[in-house]
Amino acid sequence: METGADVSGSTTPATAPTINVTVKFAGQNIPVPNLSPDSTVKDLKALLQPLTNVLPRGQKLISKGKLLVDAMTLRESEISNGSKIMLMASQGLHQGDGPIIKQVKGRFTVSTGPISSEDYDNTWGKGKANASEKETSDQRKAKEAARAKKVDQWKATGVIALSDCMLKVIPDEVWGDISTSARVLDLRNNHIQEVPAYIGSMKSLQKLLLDSNDLSDDSVIWAALKCLKSLTVLSLNHNRLTRLSYDLGWLPALRELHVANNNLSSLPNDIRYLPKLEVLKLNNNRINTIPTWIGDLITLIEVDLSSNLLSDLPETISNLHNLKTLSLSNNGLKSLPSSLFKKCLMLTRLDLHNTEITMDILRQIEGWENFDERRRLKQQKKLDFRVVGSTAFDEGADKS
Repeated sequence: METGADVSGSTTPATAPTINVTVKFAGQNIPVPNLSPDSTVKDLKALLQPLTNVLPRGQKLISKGKLLVDAMTLRESEISNGSKIMLMASQGLHQGDGPIIKQVKGRFTVSTGPISSEDYDNTWGKGKANASEKETSDQRKAKEAARAKKVDQWKATGVIALSDCMLKVIPDEVWGDISTSARVLDLRNNHIQEVPAYIGSMKSLQKLLLDSNDLSDDSVIWAALKCLKSLTVLSLNHNRLTRLSYDLGWLPALRELHVANNNLSSLPNDIRYLPKLEVLKLNNNRINTIPTWIGDLITLIEVDLSSNLLSDLPETISNLHNLKTLSLSNNGLKSLPSSLFKKCLMLTRLDLHNTEITMDILRQIEGWENFDERRRLKQQKKLDFRVVGSTAFDEGADKS
């Protein structure tokens, strides 16, 4: 019996050999294993896109001093096992936050680390106390008075304003008598690492602003958020979240969800049940797929998906009949849903900067002419005195 033949007489095909190459980019060596020698340079660029955030048309691959041609195979390009290839990126032609250069450890570069409210003069941001300095009785009384005055302001306005105070914990006073009547809790630009279950006691809360803190997936007691039935705005931009909780689907009054500049790769299905959601900001994350259920969020007016890792969009996004603004810049998109312009008749702003979508592609989509006319009319109605050089569509829909 010949080698490679089975008892039935059929021949078992030999496994095609593969090669491993190393791509040098931005000071890194990126291993790309198990390539077929008969795959094209264009195929290699597609593999490098999620590893580098550089779109294929923005990649220049060089081996042995020669620029590699998209249509040629690796074999024809004299790329063999162990070959080293240099990648040069064209400026602007990227997706996500930009070319991946290196992994940066640590999030803050301030000279002093985050400190708790006890390290301050207890007026939350009016000046840091010297920990080694002994306080007199009069100083303590003055601080207590200032603290009480601040709480009285919160009660009078319903706004707990604690942004830019360098707090790493939420002060206990927030969970006191004010908690049941506060309308706004502003904790932006701090170093907070935990949102405790006490947050659920804020029954009247309408806006929860937690941007630019140090929150991770387990930092927030998500189940407690379900108690915030009056919450209309939840903002978690610029944190370290890699996933969102399904508990967000239990916020019946929520109109705006801001989770930009995190490390999200997907969305929980329960977001589809938010009946009043109008603004969804997901830009600058690591999302590579938009679920088909996004079409269920028919109240959406503004969606920002820019600077992610998207290569396509579901056709169901065309069901968002109230959509006015759609931001898609810095993604690997090559096309749009075929019925987007035909069904989304309120759409007037579309940002496609740094995608693979060209004007030729747009003109082939049904409804393009009507969309372009709406966009132009909106520009003409702007009552300002800016000099507008052209009303031609620039793939960015004239960002204001």
